[in-house]
Amino acid sequence: MKKLLLATSVLALSATGLAGSAQAEVKLGVILGFTGPIESITPTMAAAAEMAMSEVSDSGKLLGGETVTSVRADSTCIDSAAATAAAERLVTSDNVAAIVGADCSGVTGAIANNVAVPKGVVMISPSATSPALTTIEDNGYFFRTAPSDARQGQVLADMMKDQGITEIAVTYTNNDYGKGLADSFQAAFEAAGGKVSISVPHEDGKGDYSAEVATLAATGSKELAVFGYVDQGGRGIIQSALDTGAFDKFVLCDGMIGDSLLEAFGDSLNGTIGTLPGNDGEGATKFLELAKAKGIDGSGAFAPESYDAAALLMLAMEAAGSTDRAAIQAKVLDVANGPGEPILPGELGKALEIIAKGGDVDYVGATGVELIGPGEAAGSYKELLVDGGKFTTVQIR
Repeated sequence: MKKLLLATSVLALSATGLAGSAQAEVKLGVILGFTGPIESITPTMAAAAEMAMSEVSDSGKLLGGETVTSVRADSTCIDSAAATAAAERLVTSDNVAAIVGADCSGVTGAIANNVAVPKGVVMISPSATSPALTTIEDNGYFFRTAPSDARQGQVLADMMKDQGITEIAVTYTNNDYGKGLADSFQAAFEAAGGKVSISVPHEDGKGDYSAEVATLAATGSKELAVFGYVDQGGRGIIQSALDTGAFDKFVLCDGMIGDSLLEAFGDSLNGTIGTLPGNDGEGATKFLELAKAKGIDGSGAFAPESYDAAALLMLAMEAAGSTDRAAIQAKVLDVANGPGEPILPGELGKALEIIAKGGDVDYVGATGVELIGPGEAAGSYKELLVDGGKFTTVQIR
């Protein structure tokens, strides 16, 4: 866990090939599911992370003027062996200083356990939300800017209680992410007096989900919670539910929030509710403005968290005065939390200058960053409603 920082830092210093001061070129890995069940979401996530890198490079203030280069790799989201191999290439062949990613919880855990932690490489995930990641033996090298699904499950339960929903059927993608969220939600919903009529997994990659939908509909529940992926089984479940008329009221998790879903179903999803990490503070507004100017959809799922993950890594480098991997790890919490000068999106150059002069920064970023416990975001969520075929934010929870 994140308590063994000093000992692991010493070990990593001796093991890493990056010991010393700045490289001629600072490389950051960006490992996301560019193929797979969330492939429509990840290009914007990567673009947001790379926007932070460009901001830092353009400032000329990182470690006396170093530039930052993104090195992308495909996690696939679901294939742990492929994700591990891709991460290994980032670390050994590309010699990245740190990693933004991964995205989906299962591959994130595999990369942390098999590559990042053993080799002493910091990784900050913008979207891996499984509660199980809270307790992995990471030696202080794994962080995340998205909150745990322990929190999302509670938010979903609160939303349903407020809407007067007392019974629901649940289906979840059959992996760490889906199971962790389903369990978290069920515990919170039942504690509030609700009833989960059935909770069953679905497999991604199938062409037809009519059998699964029939099982869910047999419970008599009027609403269906779909805890899956927007470009895979979750989408297939909704397609079959609408085609058969089994359900027309849905509750969605963050992995289901994406424009591709609306493009596929449009007004048929009106009245659907869902959750997505986010806030409406000054940092969120500033990020949207900056992203728009760069032609990036700043409202995209996990785009703000991706910008923040990259920003934290670069500020930690400056605080360490080095691209040494262990030195970066030792400074992440220092730049993420107070005390210090609050730093918003677009102010990374300012932050680097403060740090270089010996000052402290408190990176607020696009998502109101505050890393708690084992280095993960406390987090807030947008309550979303599909209205007129579009996701709208009802409130922040």
